[in-house]
Amino acid sequence: MRKLPLVGLTLDAEQPGGYSKLPWYALRQNYFSSVARAGGLPVALPHEPELAEAYLDKIDGLLVTGGAFDVDPSLYGGGPAHPTVALKQGRTAFELAMVRGALARNMPVLGICGGEQLLAVALGGTLIQHIPDRVPDALAHEQPNPRNEPGHEVEITQGTLLARVVGGTRMAVNSAHHQAVERPGAGAVVNAVAPDGVIEGIESTAHRFALGVQWHPEYAVDKADQRILDGFVEACRG
Repeated sequence: MRKLPLVGLTLDAEQPGGYSKLPWYALRQNYFSSVARAGGLPVALPHEPELAEAYLDKIDGLLVTGGAFDVDPSLYGGGPAHPTVALKQGRTAFELAMVRGALARNMPVLGICGGEQLLAVALGGTLIQHIPDRVPDALAHEQPNPRNEPGHEVEITQGTLLARVVGGTRMAVNSAHHQAVERPGAGAVVNAVAPDGVIEGIESTAHRFALGVQWHPEYAVDKADQRILDGFVEACRG
């Protein structure tokens, strides 16, 4: 049996209420199951920035998950925060330490939704703080239908890592975001775009696997979604 690569998944952080009267972590099961289905051994990473290097010593790849919050605009020179911006400073500090450390090691990184935006910022890119204010006639990127259904399609850039992984140039994707990548950063390229021009994916050309997608492939809305997880886990094997 082939050794299962150890894949670290970042958690979301919640305030007291609901599950516990104390602060707690949370993550949907399909993040873990999609990694396991791809042949990886998924493990959760609590938010301890001072332990980032120790975590990175143990794992073979990093998956940065999404969440209902935003990257602090001060991290990318975005100016004053838009009224819709919600922050989770502790989570962002940890994830940024992990992503920067993983990139420095050329460790495979997959950023999903907010994780894609964080990857862009780590690569020196910038974000659009609120799509409806910046993109005329924008699609409903906070799709009204369930997340396990497609919200729109994306066009995938030929010749990119993403195109090689999914084996095509179009995908149906779900959509749950009000921000988007504005510029992908030095050494990074756009690999997927929505019909309204909003950037839906980025990747680094300076790393062997540093890929971000704005949608949630763990839901397997499109038949190519699992191929993204498969390609990531395969890269984690070294």
